[in-house]
Amino acid sequence: MNKKIKTEAVDHLFQAILTLKTPEECYTFFEDVCTVNELLSLSQRYEVAKMLREKKTYLEIAEKTGASTATISRVNRSLNYGNDGYDMVFTRLTESTEENA
Repeated sequence: MNKKIKTEAVDHLFQAILTLKTPEECYTFFEDVCTVNELLSLSQRYEVAKMLREKKTYLEIAEKTGASTATISRVNRSLNYGNDGYDMVFTRLTESTEENA
């Protein structure tokens, strides 16, 4: 975990996020907290990460998401050398999908 982001304010934000129960609640909260561009950037990075894990090429990812190669490279670096946050979420989503099948 990056000690630069570990603050009381960030703890409060994450606790607030953890209270959200539905996608509709997420839309309501994040539309208030983020600008449209911030939210679209976050979702773009998430889509890039998914596509990288699916072994898509940078060109395929750029064409589908509109992400720059710099963004794709940054996300790829997080996937390979980060804190495994993306993989944790991907695993949980896969497990959740399998449980509901």
